[in-house]
Amino acid sequence: MTPPKHFLSLADIQASELRSILDEAHRMKKNRIGLRKGELDKDAPLKGETIALIFEKSSTRTRFSFDMAIKQLGGSSITANSNEMQLGRGETIEDTAKVLSGYLDAIMLRANNHETIISLAANADVPVINGLTNFNHPCQIMADLLTLEEHTSLNAGQLKNMTLTWVGDGNNVANSFINAAVKFKYKLRLSSPNGYEVKKSILDAALSQGADIEVITNPLQACKDTDVVIADTFVSMGDKNSEKRLKDLSEYQVNDTLMNAAAKNSIFLHCLPAHRGEEVTAEVIDGPKSVVMREAENRLHAQKSILKWCLNS
Repeated sequence: MTPPKHFLSLADIQASELRSILDEAHRMKKNRIGLRKGELDKDAPLKGETIALIFEKSSTRTRFSFDMAIKQLGGSSITANSNEMQLGRGETIEDTAKVLSGYLDAIMLRANNHETIISLAANADVPVINGLTNFNHPCQIMADLLTLEEHTSLNAGQLKNMTLTWVGDGNNVANSFINAAVKFKYKLRLSSPNGYEVKKSILDAALSQGADIEVITNPLQACKDTDVVIADTFVSMGDKNSEKRLKDLSEYQVNDTLMNAAAKNSIFLHCLPAHRGEEVTAEVIDGPKSVVMREAENRLHAQKSILKWCLNS
C-alpha cells in the first residue's frame, strides 16, 4: 500500500511540492470569484471524502477555515475536541490513529505537543495534517506566503526577492518561517530578545541547507528596508509567566517606528489572534499596511490546496 502523504512540517516536503501547493491555491482562489461561500468548487474533488478535525487547543481560524475548505471541495468533516474523545481519557494516540484510519480519509490535528502528531502520523493509514503544534504551524505559513505573492508591489510578487522580518518571540510560527526560507529562498531576519530566540538546532539546520537567515537583535535595525514585518502574540496558549513575558518582549512591539523603518511598500502580517497594545499597536494592525484579514482568509485557500495534495485529488 502506498504510504499516506502527511503535511506535518514544511521541512519534510520538497520545494517543488510546496510550490505546486501554492500554485494550486492561487488557481482555486481565482476560480471561486463570483461564487457564494457555501457553493461547491465546480470539480468538487473531495466528493465522498470525510476528514476528522481534532482539537487539543481552542481555535477560530483553523477550525472554521478547514471546515469550510472541506465543504467547498465537496467533502464532509467530523469535528471533535480531544476531551470529547477517549483520547482525552487516556486512550493512546497509536490506538486512536488506527481506529480513525478505518473510518476516515484524513485527519487534521491541532495538538499541544509535536510528538503527538508525529505519533499519530506514524500509526495512521490516512494522511495527517498539522493544524498547529508547539513546534510549528505549517498551514499558517502557506497562507502567509500565498498572501505575499498576491502583493505584486512586493518585489514583483516573487518570494525569492523578498526580505521578511520576524519580530518577537521565536515560537512555532517563527520555526515554520525558517523551514519555508529553505524552500522558497526569501531572506529572513529574526529579531528576538535574549531568552526568546528560536532554537539553535532549527536555525543551524536551515543555514546548513543554504537558507539566507540573519539574526538581528535590535528590532529597529532588523526592520530597516524590509518588505514584510511579522509579529505574533507575546503570550500564547500554554505559556506561563505572562507578566514576565510581556515585560521581556515589550521592546519588540511592532509600531509606527518599526513600520516606518521598513520599505516604502512594506506590509504587516500577524497570524491572529492579536492583542493590540502588546505585540502590535492598533495603528499598525488596523492601518493601511496591514493585510492580516486577507492573510486570515487565505488560510481557507491554502488549506484547500493542502487537502487536495494530501488526498491526491
